[in-house]
Amino acid sequence: MGLTEKQLVESFYTSEFYKDPSQVSKHFHNDAELYWNSSAGFNKMNVKELEGICAEMGKSFEYLRPVISHLLQDDQTVTIRITFYTKTIENPDEEIPLAHMVAIWEIKDGKMFKGYQMSQPADDSPENLSSFMGTNF
Repeated sequence: MGLTEKQLVESFYTSEFYKDPSQVSKHFHNDAELYWNSSAGFNKMNVKELEGICAEMGKSFEYLRPVISHLLQDDQTVTIRITFYTKTIENPDEEIPLAHMVAIWEIKDGKMFKGYQMSQPADDSPENLSSFMGTNF
């Protein structure tokens, strides 16, 4: 039995995709597209480009620790709200909040197919971080 749609999305975002870009092909449909709005602007990525960005992330981070605050499903669509914490290679003794993300994924054939993701640098104020701690599965 395969993963449910929610488990699939959760599995990717909690995997070590930044160390193992093969996680992309494990979780994403061959024809997947990600429409990503970030503080750096808009990017549209296919599977090959996603694998590339994951490989680049592995060069910068000792690890990424995901904290999921929301994981919701409506039919074949899954929404995740998540904060990533990291220790960088430059500062391995301090964990810092890296980014807040919200992603909406359409699932097709048991894989992540079309994604709409927004991210911004994490604000490390206690009030902001606590808003990401509640879990709604």
